[in-house]
Amino acid sequence: MKTLVCRCEDVTLHELEACMARGFKDIESVKRYTGFGTGWCQGKWCLALCARLVAERGGEVHKPITPRPPYHPVALATLAGLADLDLSGGGKRGEDGEAGAGQAASQGGAPPGAEGDSR
Repeated sequence: MKTLVCRCEDVTLHELEACMARGFKDIESVKRYTGFGTGWCQGKWCLALCARLVAERGGEVHKPITPRPPYHPVALATLAGLADLDLSGGGKRGEDGEAGAGQAASQGGAPPGAEGDSR
């Protein structure tokens, strides 16, 4: 019979015991080896159970695990700080009244792929 200790990552009691038999005795090492606490619940359901099982088997559970937030994709423009800029050509107008004139000058001319571009 399969006894799950972490439902999100499908970690079994057998895997936890095998991990400890290989010499991983602290809760952080056991987490990294088995993957418990890294699923959707981020340890909310399994951390207490796994910590109790590790302690019962002579392991170290006094230090906290390293929590990491769940992975969420982020647009590259957001990371680059460009998300708030209007780079669609309908943005600010330069002193001569042409749209995007200041942007083209600050970027070193026409964008790649424009007419006459020899790149």
